[in-house]
Amino acid sequence: MDERTTTRQFTSNAAAKEPHWAGRVPHLKPGKYADGMPLHQVEYLSCKLILRPNRFTSRQSLFKFAKVLRAPADQFGVKFSTKDFEDAPLKIREVLFFDTKDRLYQNAFILRRRIPYTEGFPSGEPEIVFKFRHPDIQMAAETDVRPHILGDYRVKFKTQALPLKDQLGGIRMLYSHNVQFPLSHVGARNVFNFATLTKFLPALERLKQSPRETISFVNHVIVEEVLQDIGLLDFGSGLKAKTNVAMWRTRGEHRPLIGEFAWPDWPFTRSRLHDRGICPFRRHAAR
Repeated sequence: MDERTTTRQFTSNAAAKEPHWAGRVPHLKPGKYADGMPLHQVEYLSCKLILRPNRFTSRQSLFKFAKVLRAPADQFGVKFSTKDFEDAPLKIREVLFFDTKDRLYQNAFILRRRIPYTEGFPSGEPEIVFKFRHPDIQMAAETDVRPHILGDYRVKFKTQALPLKDQLGGIRMLYSHNVQFPLSHVGARNVFNFATLTKFLPALERLKQSPRETISFVNHVIVEEVLQDIGLLDFGSGLKAKTNVAMWRTRGEHRPLIGEFAWPDWPFTRSRLHDRGICPFRRHAAR
């Protein structure tokens, strides 16, 4: 019996004794929004791991992280391939975070504007992303993030599996209730005035407004997001996840802020994932 077989059996036995990670996602209590629509259900799973960005100095350096993934993937019987991603284009987006002296963030809200770039030039119009992130799935679901606008918008409710904040190993779950829509659908010139925000984002009405309070972009920093799809994880039984590595840096100075490894927005089917106990952070925590 080789080491790989032993590791697989150990992981399988441990998973049998421990509750599957998908069991950490509670079922929602039935409820409705003010307009009578039923509460949104979790539709996506994303896993994220924060990285130090200092070594990400080129497109090739982003792919070097793929080499780091091969050993743990092979150890736990997960196939990892970069074959179809070697010519994948580098993606760049400009991101601005807006807040009122951190009051949005302190109340679990995130508001940002982002613009994608194609071959160095802006492509498409600016997009607003508004989200409420909370460890309580019921509170996240009951926070109605839908905007009052005339145009289309897209709501995404997802579970995010993240490492623990205060120690190595283990995971924590956050529930992110998001909405995104083109800036032009707001129909107002100064969309980042607090009074205007509460009109088209009524979820913010719970925050008491100070007469002198203003909305501005956080730390007066324009963030440049550099993202590269690097490979595909194949867990078997048709379960596959495209992975990427991203770096955020300041625009102009190109000062690195943070790095991230992720697989984003995997369609969440509770029974399908529960049967397999899929999540890399739980597995790595057992090492």
